[in-house]
Amino acid sequence: MTSQNDLKKWVINLRNDFHKHPELSTFEKRTTERICEVLKTLHVPTRTFDDLTGVVGLLQGEKTGSGENRTIALRADIDALPVEESGSKSYKSTHAGVMHACGHDAHTAIVLGVAKKIQDSGLLAKIDGSVKFIFQPAEEKLGGAKAMIERGVLDDPAVDQIIAGHMDPNLSVGTVGLFAHIGHASSDPFELVITGKGTHGARPHLGVNPITAGGCFAAGLDSIIPRCINPARSAVVSVGTFHAGKAGNVIPEQAVIQGSVRAHDETVRKEILEAMKNLVRGVDSMFGTRSELVFKSGAPVGVNDRDVSRSLRRTSVEVVGEENVKDLPFIMGSEDFYYFTQQCPGAMMRFGCASEEDGINHPLHSPDFEIHEDVLEVGVDVLYRAVENFFKVEG
Repeated sequence: MTSQNDLKKWVINLRNDFHKHPELSTFEKRTTERICEVLKTLHVPTRTFDDLTGVVGLLQGEKTGSGENRTIALRADIDALPVEESGSKSYKSTHAGVMHACGHDAHTAIVLGVAKKIQDSGLLAKIDGSVKFIFQPAEEKLGGAKAMIERGVLDDPAVDQIIAGHMDPNLSVGTVGLFAHIGHASSDPFELVITGKGTHGARPHLGVNPITAGGCFAAGLDSIIPRCINPARSAVVSVGTFHAGKAGNVIPEQAVIQGSVRAHDETVRKEILEAMKNLVRGVDSMFGTRSELVFKSGAPVGVNDRDVSRSLRRTSVEVVGEENVKDLPFIMGSEDFYYFTQQCPGAMMRFGCASEEDGINHPLHSPDFEIHEDVLEVGVDVLYRAVENFFKVEG
C-alpha cells in the first residue's frame, strides 16, 4: 500500500503537471488524455465523449448482500482561465495567456488521489455500491456540468449523492469551509443590442443615438436592486462592456451592452430579469430606439443539500478537527456544479489553500494565484473519508 507521504508526492506531481499544461474551456484535450492515462494505471474504467472533453471514471464495490448498492460521485473541474501567469516557478504555465488561476488543477489531482487511495486501501472490498469520478470541462464558461448531465453522467449507475471541493484563498491551509445551504449566486449573463439611427455628429436631431439610450439603461440598472428587491435579500446587476461607434463625429447605428445578474433566490432572480425588461421598454419609449435584451444560460442558484452539508461537516471535523472547520456565508461567485445538485443531493466544500507566512494569499483568477501544496493532502483525506462515511465504513 502506498504510504501517506508517497501519496502526497504523487498528487503534488500530478497537480504540477496539470498546472504546467493548462487548457481553456472546451479545449481540455491534453488534460482529458492525461486523466485517462492516470485512471488506466489505477485500473479505473473510464468513459469519454466524442463531442465533449472530460472523463468519467467508475469503481465498483465488491461487497454484496447489503441491498443498498448506492453510488457517490466526486466532481472535479478541469479547465483553466485566459490569464497570463506571473512568477517563475518550475511548474509555471507553458501556454502563453492561459493559467490555472482558479485551482482546477488541484481539484483534478485531489480526485485522482482519492481514486488511488481507494484502490490502495482495499476500501472496495468493504462497500456495496459505486464511486463515480466526474472530471468536468468548461466550468469557467458555466456550461460543462449541464453538458455532462445531458450525456448521462449521473446515470448507469444512478448517482445518489455528489460532492465537490474548491480551493479557497480566504482560508488558511489545513482548514475546510462549508455552506449550510445556499453557497453561490446564480449567474445570468445578458446582452442588450440597442438599435438607433446613425447620423453625422453635427446633426444629432436627424438620428437616434443608441449611446445615449444605452447610458440611460446602464444608469437605470443601479436603481433596480433598491427599487424592486427586498433589502433583506442580496443580488447584483453589473455591466461589464459597452461598445458603440468607431468615430468621434459619427452617431452610430447600434450600441451593445453586456453584463450579468447574480442572485441567491430564484424568485429574486426572476424579479430582476422582469425589471430589466421593463427598463428596456421604457428606454425605447423615451429615445425611440429598438432594443433586444437576451439572457444567456449561466449557472443556477447554488443550493447545497442540508443533510449532505451536515455530513461533510462531520467528516471534515473527523479529519482536520473542529477548530479547523469553518461555516461559510453565501458568496456572489457562481458555480455550474449546482446543475448537478438540481438532479441529486449534493454539496460543495472549500479547502483552505492560503499561507500568509509563505506569501500565498492571492485571490482566485489572479495571475499570482498559488496554493500551499498541503491542501492537496487535506483534500484527498477529507473526500476519501466522505466516501467511507457515505458507505458507513469504519475508517
